[in-house]
Amino acid sequence: MEKTEIIKNLCQLLLEDRKDDGIDLANANYPFSVNSASRRQYSKFEMCKCYLSDGFIDRYSGDKLIFPGLLMILSIEFPDIFKYHRNWKMSETHSIYWELFPTIDHLNPVARGGNDNEENWITTSMIRNSAKSNWTIKELGWDLLDKVEKPVNLTT
Repeated sequence: MEKTEIIKNLCQLLLEDRKDDGIDLANANYPFSVNSASRRQYSKFEMCKCYLSDGFIDRYSGDKLIFPGLLMILSIEFPDIFKYHRNWKMSETHSIYWELFPTIDHLNPVARGGNDNEENWITTSMIRNSAKSNWTIKELGWDLLDKVEKPVNLTT
């Protein structure tokens, strides 16, 4: 059943004062599920392990990403150019952070029932993580690229 059809039927059930049937319809065809882990925090070790496993490559685009510490050094050494805001305020954070800073994304969104564990973590950029939000890659028409075959050489 198409999503618009579900909403149409749900509204009809409300008009007919059949809210319980509407709840059943919504839960069966358009559920909202949230994993019990509402606040996710990763240790620096867990993040780096994920980034290294993916070769510091954005698994959605194939773009190379930069080790976060290096980007921070640029902000320290060139504060007027590579501005950084600790809460990622876009008007105060240079686009280099959004484009090249690696982050962990949940391939299957936690808000959609995905697990918060290493098997569901992939490396992507902040901008793609933000754009993906709680959508699946199928819904967005995105592909998941394979991991790189050779280990990362952090000196080149």
